[in-house]
Formats: sequence, C-alpha cells, structure tokens
Amino acid sequence: MTDILITDATIVTMDASRRVIEAGAIAVAGSRIADIGASDKLAERHPAAQRIDGSGMVVMPGLIDCHAHAGHGLVKTMGGDGASWTDACEIIYTTGSSAAFWRAEAHLSALERVKCGVTCGVSLLGGGNDIMRTDETAYGDQHCQAVSEVGIRSVLAVGPCRPPFPRQFTRWQGDVATPLTIDFADQLRCCDALIDRWHGAGEGRIEIAMNLPVFRKADIDAGPAALAELVEQSTAARDLGRDRGVRLTQDGHRDGSIEIADRLFDLLGPDLYLSHCIDMTDHEIARCRETGTKIVHNPSAVAAIMGRCPVPELIEAGVTVAIGSDGAAPNRSLDMFRHMFQCMHYHRTYFKDPSILPPGKVMEMVTIDAAIVLGLEDQIGSLEVGKKADIILIDMTKPHLYPPNMPLYRIPYYANGADVDTVIVDGRVLMAGRVVSTVDEAALLAAAAEETETMIERTGLQAQLETPEGFWHAAKYPERG
Repeated sequence: MTDILITDATIVTMDASRRVIEAGAIAVAGSRIADIGASDKLAERHPAAQRIDGSGMVVMPGLIDCHAHAGHGLVKTMGGDGASWTDACEIIYTTGSSAAFWRAEAHLSALERVKCGVTCGVSLLGGGNDIMRTDETAYGDQHCQAVSEVGIRSVLAVGPCRPPFPRQFTRWQGDVATPLTIDFADQLRCCDALIDRWHGAGEGRIEIAMNLPVFRKADIDAGPAALAELVEQSTAARDLGRDRGVRLTQDGHRDGSIEIADRLFDLLGPDLYLSHCIDMTDHEIARCRETGTKIVHNPSAVAAIMGRCPVPELIEAGVTVAIGSDGAAPNRSLDMFRHMFQCMHYHRTYFKDPSILPPGKVMEMVTIDAAIVLGLEDQIGSLEVGKKADIILIDMTKPHLYPPNMPLYRIPYYANGADVDTVIVDGRVLMAGRVVSTVDEAALLAAAAEETETMIERTGLQAQLETPEGFWHAAKYPERG
C-alpha cells in the first residue's frame, strides 16, 4: 500500500525532459517515489494511508542549498554591515561558543530551511576558509544530531583551519572555560572521527565533506616555508577526504586562486565543488570543464559585491553550477527563492541583458544541478520513480502569485520561502500547513535566543548589536576605523 498520495497538483518534475504535469499526482512508498502521473489514474492504482490534496499547489523537488555556514544562524547582522562582523565570528567560533551553541544554531538553521522548502543543505562547520570548529568532535556531533532531529538532508563540511598552527580554542562547560592549543594533526583526527561517526548516518540523510583552505597570492608571497606548510596540510586533508570517499570543497575562491591550487597540488576533479569563485579567468573556466570540477555561486554574499562569479560563461562552457545561500549571516537568509531571484538579476544587470539566465535555469541550479554538485543526482534533485521522496508543495493561491497561470515563471520571480506549505524528506512529512511536526518550534527559538545571549556575555561583544553611525539619513556608511 502507498504511504502518501499527493493529488490534483501541478507537478514540476525537473526530470530529464523537464515534464510539467497538470492535475498530477505522486505516490510515495517508504522513502521513495513509487509513481507519478495523472491524478485520476494514480488514485485508482494507489490507495494510500495518507492523502494530501495538492489543489492550488505546485509540487516540485525540495530545494538544495550547496553552500552555507554552521554558526551563522546565531550571528545575523552583528556588526551592522561592517567588517567587524568577520572579526566577531572568529572570536565567537573559536573561544565564545559551546557545544550547546552549535546545537541551537543547527536546530535554528535546519528549521529555517524546512520552512523555506530547503530539503538538503551544505553547512561548513565554521568560518570556512580560516576558522573551522574541528578542535573537538562535540561541535560537529551536536550539529549533526540537531539536523537529524529536524529531519532534513545535510552535508556537514569539516576540515582544518588555515595555518599557521597551533591555533587557540576554548572549551566551555557551563561557565568554566578551558583554553586549548590545537595543531593541524588534532583537527585532522577530529575530521576523521566525524566522518566515521556521521557520514551516511541519520538513515543516510547526513553526509560529511572535507573543506580545504584556499590558496591565494598572499600565500605564495609569504615565502617557501609558509607555502610548503599550506600545501602539505592541504594535501593531507585532501587525501583523507578522497581515501574516505567524501566530497571536497573550498570556500572563497577569487583572483586566480583556482589556478594557483591547480598548479600547486592535484585538487581539481569531479569530487570537488568550489564556492564564490569571483573574477575567474578563462583558463580557470576551461580547467573546471576539463576536470569536472563544480562551482557554487553565492549571488547574495558579500563576495558577490566585491567581484562576479561568471555563471553564464561557466554554464555555456559546460561547467555545472549550483546556487548557495552562503548562510544566514551577516545579512542574508536560507531562503533559496530569494537567491534564485538575486542570481537572475545580478547577471542580467551586469550584461544589461534581460535574456541572461532564464528562470528555468536558476530552478535547475537549486534542484537537479545542485544534486549533481553534491553527487546525489541519482537520489534527489528531481521527481522521478525510484528517487528519494524529497518533495515540497508551494501554495500558489496567494495574491503575489496570482493569476494562476505560468507557474514556471511565478515560482522563481515571485515565490518566497513563506509560500511553502508542505515539506517531505525521505518520504516523511516534516511540515504540513506550515506547521513543523518533527520538533517543538517555540522551544528551538527559545534555545537559539538563550545561547546567543550566553555567547554575547562570554565574548563581550554587546557593542556589535548597537545601531551604527550612518544607519539613518546617509547615502553611505562613514569610514570606520
């Protein structure tokens, strides 16, 4: 017997032929899609334990966020758009956060993703290129456990900090702070342990990836010894990831850094996805195509203000490109509808051409193309018989989505995360009628607020919450010392 039957919906399959089925139905058995077709026919073939009326809804694959940061959910807007936010994050992630902080943040971000129809998301365990909270396993353990409780699919990217080592961290147990001196080998052992414990856990919904520091011109200019240390440590982290069969990623490529990595050690390949990648050269684009390296574009990130990821050029060259949120901070969200819209307008403005990036392409970039980036295209990213039942229902009966025609345009141009009515992951209903059933939403919000207040008290960063000079009246913030 079918477990779930969704009927009378407009189904956007994102399959190879990009079928759209009006008055369609999807049958779910266990964790997988059992049948897709016309509602009247599937209703006859599949008596179901649970029936979901999809009238007025668009049904499509759950959205996929290919780049974000754990920790960011509790540091939103701190610093008021200033560079001090980055400095605050380093303090918070290394010395001001307990395991309970990382658990509360993971709960909050996973909850936000569910409410926005994001059924799978990547989260780097810290600040990405420089600060990773892999001094001990407790932080990754709490993140993965919390995400498992909410029920979404998740890729936690772990890895070493950028050298030099040793690095200073603080372990909090209640109000007791214990300083820790951590070297590269400590972090690599922690990553190995997290792979052992969590890769393939949560009934297969949790995966681990390895994040490596980005090589930049400054690393070459630092001299042979510093560069050799970075190459040696990055090679060890890369080898661990490939030996354990996990995906590799890097955060923050720009200004020829892909070419530097390609030249210094064997990194590019089909198991690697690179984030941001602004101001790429023609040679770098060609090398990504030749090696099967994937790119994650973050159109709402600060990096996208400082430079441009050449998304149309990459796509035309045959490189797979997905979209990432870059996390919920300092001034973004985990709402992938927002980032789809931003992506289109960002590149159309650059080229002064409204034909750039049709809406169907950006929908691919958060579904099937994103699944390819993560190596999960045989499981998720499209609605097909035999694939995992990761499904969202978008309520199209809203004034901003009416009149009820051209849904393929209405979704990327007008929809937002609050329009998602129902979310199913692995055949399990996580949210229906915008009510999440797997966790106590109010309790999670309360814990997030409490852990944030505790973190602020520990770090003395209360000034980061103040409204900065220049917030009102001015056309630009004043220069800050």
